[in-house]
Amino acid sequence: MPVPTEELKLEIVNAATGKTLDGRAAPGQDGTLVVRELPEDGPAPEQWHLVPAQPAQDEQIYVIHHATGGKVLEQPAAAGGGVQQANAADGRKTQQWRLVPVAGEAALYVIESAADDTVLDLDLDAGLGASAEQGTPVVVRAYDEDAESQRWRLVPAEPERVSDPVLRWTRLGHWNGRQSWRLAPSTALRPAPDATPSFSDLLLVLDRFGTDQDAGGWKTEGAMPRPCGQPGWWAGPGARFLAETAGKAPADIVALKPAEGAVTAAARGDGTFEDEERVLHPPAPSQSPADLWTLADLTGDGTPGIVTLAADGVRVSLQEEDGTLPPAGGEPALKAFGHGDQAGGWLADKHPRFLADTTGNGRLDLVGCHDDGVWISLQDQDGKFAPLPDEPALRAFGHGDKAGGWLADKHPRFLADTTGNGRLDLVGCHDDGVWISLQDEDGVFAEPLYVLDDFGTDQGWASVEEHPRFLLKTTGDGATDIIGFGPYGVVVARGLEDGTFEPAKLVLNDFGTAQGWTATKHLRFLADITGDGNPDIVGFGDEGVWVAHNRGDGRFEQAQLVCRGFGYHDDAGAWRVGHHPRFLADITGDGRLDIIGFGGPGVYVARNLYRRFRTR
Repeated sequence: MPVPTEELKLEIVNAATGKTLDGRAAPGQDGTLVVRELPEDGPAPEQWHLVPAQPAQDEQIYVIHHATGGKVLEQPAAAGGGVQQANAADGRKTQQWRLVPVAGEAALYVIESAADDTVLDLDLDAGLGASAEQGTPVVVRAYDEDAESQRWRLVPAEPERVSDPVLRWTRLGHWNGRQSWRLAPSTALRPAPDATPSFSDLLLVLDRFGTDQDAGGWKTEGAMPRPCGQPGWWAGPGARFLAETAGKAPADIVALKPAEGAVTAAARGDGTFEDEERVLHPPAPSQSPADLWTLADLTGDGTPGIVTLAADGVRVSLQEEDGTLPPAGGEPALKAFGHGDQAGGWLADKHPRFLADTTGNGRLDLVGCHDDGVWISLQDQDGKFAPLPDEPALRAFGHGDKAGGWLADKHPRFLADTTGNGRLDLVGCHDDGVWISLQDEDGVFAEPLYVLDDFGTDQGWASVEEHPRFLLKTTGDGATDIIGFGPYGVVVARGLEDGTFEPAKLVLNDFGTAQGWTATKHLRFLADITGDGNPDIVGFGDEGVWVAHNRGDGRFEQAQLVCRGFGYHDDAGAWRVGHHPRFLADITGDGRLDIIGFGGPGVYVARNLYRRFRTR
């Protein structure tokens, strides 16, 4: 687990005993702190803050504060002595500690003194005769790589979510058989009145595009677009999503019918949609269920076109004056990146493909990671894609062993400008952490560099679906950062604008698997809900939609329940991943993202009410 920020409360747990560091000294221990095993009905474990020492050091050093009392851990005068608490004193080395990750052990640390390199340990001999209430004394000793008692786990406290309890009528029985009703708290939650941002109640706006037979019996058979509408997504048959088909808000409904092609229901601009469907893009004569499809502004002129990864290669259809997108006939725009053998045999579960402006000229290029590495086709000023060269642009980030053994379900890969030079670099999260290949001014990609020992499977990020990761700017004027939903919550590694990153930090103890978020039940992504230019965290959880607002400096507030719907529990609508797509899109043209979901009976909407009733 990455080192948490100073705002998160932690339990510090000894790996050898499973007992927690307690802020109360044991009787007869002269103030020495202990680790204790607390009974379930006993007091809650003590919690701590990790605060970076000031001034900043070349290597990060922390002061460990008690979360309630405010005192700090202090090293004893001699090795073997007991660790105590003291009032914080600026610059005192005996109150400063390093957190050294244990090699090969995810989420375990050695807590090392900055004064003399001794480490926190347990006096197990003194603890043998002690009662459970007294605990085992905590001491400092020389480092021993075989001593499990010198290893510690940092466990974030439960998230402090913001919401209101719900009162429900509860049946009350009486001894004489009569019954009455009373109001009692329930497990349900509702949005807090001042939640920022807040959304309206759910409204069924269209009885089409749903999973129920009366609503069309829609079933997603192929890939689905990403919920946050990021560029470069691909969709398969049965997909439903929101897109600005006219090149500007409001967003319309678009759906892929295997027999009819891409159909759309136009937004009316008031949060509702036209009842009638119209065909946006007829199906190709040789359409295959394995084809992947996307809607994108290829040339940068504001007009979206359709790109299809077909069996024979890449097919492109540009929008005509009447807003339709005719099927692309004749030869493909590029005889590559397709799933047929004649186009390279690109498979959706092995070979990720992207549409991205790699050079900064405003036109989207095609980039793909095949078995032998990265292949790129640049789009020229005439809108034509260049044939693939004889050799890949980079023999790395590929599925084959010689190209790194990158697996699509475990190792996410991204295109992002990490240096600010206007050209996209290749970034990937492998088993051991983050690798990057920088693109120079001539369009040449350098050999990959290992830049960060986090966000990989070795650090507990088991899969792409379970632990989504993103590369984006968490502040409007900052560098590109890495942000992900890890085992213990939201983790951020700040970009340094040179292709490297600061050490990853746990910035929010929520939205992680430790807090009950799973890929099979919940959606998590980032989107600018408030319109301030900074991405907020959005999660479709059990009770509904939770938002953690970006404070503007890349940190996040505790999550707020902003919409009592679109959630996994029955009370929140029983929405299911894989059956009920949910998105954030501006369907009114007011510049704010609304929530749209494709449920059983049809299309549901919750309008973004942020600042709607506030004066400037």
